[in-house]
Amino acid sequence: MGSLFSKQVERRKNIKAEKKTLCDLNENCGESYPGSDYRPADRKNWMAGLGVDKVHINKIVWPGTHDSATNKIGIPFITRPFAQCQSLSVYQQLVKGTRVLDIRVNENRRVCHGVLTTYGIDVVIGDIKKFLSETQSEVIILEIRTEFGHQDPPEFEKYLEEQLGEYLIHQDEHVFGKTIAEVLPKRIICVWKPNKSPRPQSGSPFWNAGHLKDNWIDTDLPSTKFDSNLKHLAEQPPASSRKFFYRVENTVTPQPDNPIVCVKPVTNRIHGYARLFITQCFTKGCADRLQIFSTDFIDEDFVDACVGLTQARVEGAC
Repeated sequence: MGSLFSKQVERRKNIKAEKKTLCDLNENCGESYPGSDYRPADRKNWMAGLGVDKVHINKIVWPGTHDSATNKIGIPFITRPFAQCQSLSVYQQLVKGTRVLDIRVNENRRVCHGVLTTYGIDVVIGDIKKFLSETQSEVIILEIRTEFGHQDPPEFEKYLEEQLGEYLIHQDEHVFGKTIAEVLPKRIICVWKPNKSPRPQSGSPFWNAGHLKDNWIDTDLPSTKFDSNLKHLAEQPPASSRKFFYRVENTVTPQPDNPIVCVKPVTNRIHGYARLFITQCFTKGCADRLQIFSTDFIDEDFVDACVGLTQARVEGAC
């Protein structure tokens, strides 16, 4: 018992020290970068606002959400705090400016996060179709994966194509160099990551795991995650020459051996440092590599941070 207590005391010291590290870095370096002052007039239509004939797919800094469809997961006040990573519905996230969705499903086509489940994938599809019907030029990256420990849903590709076929941008590496105007009227890059089913091939309506990569680490330490994100991002080719999307997640993860295991208070340790991260990307010389930037509990400022950098790229300011 004594060793366990000592370990927890040491962990709390480490967390406090890492929070202070990011706070001090923010005070010393600030949050200014090309486009940081930009605020889209209409977040629901921010891609259209930048000009679809000027915005290339590989110049976009895509605001994304982590575990996007967990707003109603589990039982309220009982299991939900341990798995909820978003408080908004998928539709509300899209209206706010989110353009990358991270959806995990089980064999019954229900959205899940670990062992906890929520509504069916049809709810997500309905939210996406509602948003697309209300906009004309917004493009979405929809990542759907079979959650770890679960089987692939039967005939899932067939289901997705039936539901979204008219919007799907087929797998073609030339898409990365195209403008939004050149891919319209198609609106969705759907990345399907099954556990055992064959991965989608070139020409398919779906993209495969090789087209959306990241280097996620399992930690609740904010500075450790921040530094890891910078390190792995710097190892990537520039976004302008890549034939895959690369994601950085501005999140940290509750650990089972820590007294605080609810998502929100843990992820808040890093949540407010998205703009600092972009600033540090410029300082470290890897800002041209940033592409998908995801978060828990997305808000307007996170969206604006990504859209502002996109606007600067489009206008040639960086």
